[in-house]
Amino acid sequence: MTNSMDRRKFIKMTSAASVGLGMLASAPGVVKSASPNSRINVAVMGTNSRGRSHARGFAELPNVEVTYICDVDELAIEKGFEAVRDGGQTEQPKGVQDFRRALEDDSVDAIAMALPIHWHAPASIMALQAGKHVYVEKPCSHNPREGELLVAAAKKYNRVVQMGNQRRSWGNVIDALHLLNEGIIGRTYYARCWYATGRGPIGFGKVGGPVPSTVDYELWQGPAPRLPFNENYVHYSWHWFWHWGGGELANNGIHFLDLGRLGLGVDYPVRVSSSGGRYHYQDEQETPDTQIVTYDFADGKSMTWEALSCNRGGINGSATGLTIHGDNGHMFINGNHYVVYDNDNEEIRNSDTASPVTDQDGGVNHFGDFVNAIRNGSRPRSEISDANKSVHLCHLGNISHRVQRLLHCDSHNGRIIGDREAMKKYWSREYEPGWEISV
Repeated sequence: MTNSMDRRKFIKMTSAASVGLGMLASAPGVVKSASPNSRINVAVMGTNSRGRSHARGFAELPNVEVTYICDVDELAIEKGFEAVRDGGQTEQPKGVQDFRRALEDDSVDAIAMALPIHWHAPASIMALQAGKHVYVEKPCSHNPREGELLVAAAKKYNRVVQMGNQRRSWGNVIDALHLLNEGIIGRTYYARCWYATGRGPIGFGKVGGPVPSTVDYELWQGPAPRLPFNENYVHYSWHWFWHWGGGELANNGIHFLDLGRLGLGVDYPVRVSSSGGRYHYQDEQETPDTQIVTYDFADGKSMTWEALSCNRGGINGSATGLTIHGDNGHMFINGNHYVVYDNDNEEIRNSDTASPVTDQDGGVNHFGDFVNAIRNGSRPRSEISDANKSVHLCHLGNISHRVQRLLHCDSHNGRIIGDREAMKKYWSREYEPGWEISV
């Protein structure tokens, strides 16, 4: 485990249902708390898909109101309204295409966003500069430099920033990480993460329009350099184009690499290598549908990520999950479930039958944990300075894939060593004039 993390402190903090906060307890600056009884007003950005869970989830929380639904697609705004009603809120929020209107409203306390990832860090930093707390979906950035800037902005503006890797708030996952850090399988040294599903082809989208009449495509592009409209971009397949997304590794890999990193007790790797490609279909998808990434860490630990986006052949009979291996056995985590095995592969603990071993804070979910952090000045379970380390793993894996070679990295900050091309081409990006990021 790196020096930035005290193992004993990690155990203590996870026992209090603060997964991963052993790494954060000594971080500078505690956010000034709001009154426990004060109402928290939330603006939700991006409600065509995942953002509807944000709208409903925040509407369900006591003394929280969704006051804005923001989306560049007018049809998605209506979906956001419906999600808020499903959450039990009777007052309809304001609906706006341009989220900057919500940033200008002093009554808005927090922004929650589920956007294409080219927007995540720029919108988060804009919100922080406007004095708002931020809940940003995974991954928190489009490239490594944006992650660095977002961490710096959270510190500078002293606001709560939670990333939406919600597994950190699942009760059995909290227990699993606690048990690993107590040593249930001894010293952990290897994590294997995987994701397998049956995504179909995306074909070749019509380029150059027409843009749907309900969509503000100029604002959809936002900080990214301009490209002609392609019907494959809006609303989901942007994931598979490097200009907008980060492929399956950034889309789903973050969930499993995050837990693997916490289970191993590591921060940044010293070596990263990727293999794979777009094998299953011949279409315009740029990111790989088949990918294996290997991460080696300085303290004699390793982790792998295997993605089969177009093939359901997972591992351990599971489409998704991870195993963490130690001197005395291994743990299998699948969703909100874990099983522990000894070195004879005999089951020694199963979350289906075991009693909880941690104080899980009354089962507070990830949205509630974010709101509690605003109210009481605590650190959320996925505070950005730590969560970004897991996102960084995704970026390094994709960079290795794109340059087609092994990367050597600084174990203290994750920066690539001795590869000017990789740093110059992929560490950051160009922005549309007028949309440059500054902290």
